[in-house]
Amino acid sequence: MTQSVRVLFVCLGNICRSPTAEGVFRKLVMEEGLVTHIEIDSAGTHAYHVGAPPDERAQAAARRRGIDLSGLRGRQALRDDIERFDYVLAMDRENHANLLAICPEGLEEKIRLFLEYAPHRTEREVPDPYFGGSAGFDRVLDMVEEAARGLLADIRRTRLSHF
Repeated sequence: MTQSVRVLFVCLGNICRSPTAEGVFRKLVMEEGLVTHIEIDSAGTHAYHVGAPPDERAQAAARRRGIDLSGLRGRQALRDDIERFDYVLAMDRENHANLLAICPEGLEEKIRLFLEYAPHRTEREVPDPYFGGSAGFDRVLDMVEEAARGLLADIRRTRLSHF
């Protein structure tokens, strides 16, 4: 059996953007029949919401697109995560910098902005919808869905070329 590819999505508190990305990517991976080949998780650079479920607005927006986030729980990103995961994908530059601050030397290239995988988008940061209205969560989903497709294409091309 092929070794798994490990993907970690990271935002600030792990209750809006990163669990949304985890849910979207998990659904995509399941639809493509790659569940046994890709491990997916999410975390936050701060411990504000450790153990908490995703924001209800994020869950509602995801549910409208057939994605269930209810079983996810917030956790904080750790130095060990950068060693363990092949892709450590920050939602914005602030979280990218926070991850670099805890990154073991020599592993910096694993940390990237998630929207790098959505080359047709002009934005490079997924905006935090926490303090806005419900439309912000739908906008995040649009961005995340596009980047998730690009990420999966990259994983297929570079790590799972036989699938």
